[in-house]
Amino acid sequence: MEWTEEFSRAVHRLIDVSVDDYYNPYRTFQWPESIEPKDLWMSRELLSVHGTPAEHELSREQLIELSRWESVNLYSLIAHGIRELLIEVMRRIHTPGYEIPTPYFHHFIGEENEHMWFFAEFCLRYAGRIYPDRRMVFPTDDRSPEMNNFIVFSQILIFEQIGDYFNAKMAADENLPETVREVNRIHHRDESRHIAFGGKLVSALFDEVRRKHSAEEIEEVARYLRGYIDLIIQMLYSREAYQDAGIPNPARFRAAVIADPARAAITARITKRTNHFYRRIGLFR
Repeated sequence: MEWTEEFSRAVHRLIDVSVDDYYNPYRTFQWPESIEPKDLWMSRELLSVHGTPAEHELSREQLIELSRWESVNLYSLIAHGIRELLIEVMRRIHTPGYEIPTPYFHHFIGEENEHMWFFAEFCLRYAGRIYPDRRMVFPTDDRSPEMNNFIVFSQILIFEQIGDYFNAKMAADENLPETVREVNRIHHRDESRHIAFGGKLVSALFDEVRRKHSAEEIEEVARYLRGYIDLIIQMLYSREAYQDAGIPNPARFRAAVIADPARAAITARITKRTNHFYRRIGLFR
């Protein structure tokens, strides 16, 4: 793998910012005993029922309860997803071809480990549980190494971009409890670096894929990644969250909410940055 001078400079800049912005999460967070029960835990516009008839059919108390469990679902997805992406980055750190990004991988791994801790801590402290793992599906070895690398880091970037959409909105929402805003604010700050790095890394990996693979193979990967985006979106509609919120027949409720036409425009907003990125580098049309 050949890295450009521009990529190398970007890596060094991100390392400097990571060092300057370093914080100790075990001292940063002052966890209150509880979160105010009358407050939403997630911005209303981010709830999976937003824009659907169900949003108005549920009482205020039901929406608050749903926001609690949809927060748990989101943070559980983030915690489990981080574990899986860390495994993939660890497979590549200090290996041939990754000499240039490896110094930043150390910062990335350390920060993501801390993110996994504080999202899991939030769930355990305030909900008493983390939702079960809904595993990220990373590629198998039946593809070429350069294609596998492109897919792995694309999945990491997509996962981070979609999660960051929620983090940025909740960090800025003055109607949310401060503890909720704080975990999202700190994660958003760190993720801005990870997403910047991921975009440059994925772009470089895609250049290599284009040099070595046919148009048909590249289109197959485009379909694969579109499917992965859809998978992440589907995970945001949690049957467990609906059940824990006390909504009757959660499976049927989930199917109705997902199928509601209003959700298509909301999904487009959530995935706008990701789709724009892949159109810009030439993968999506």
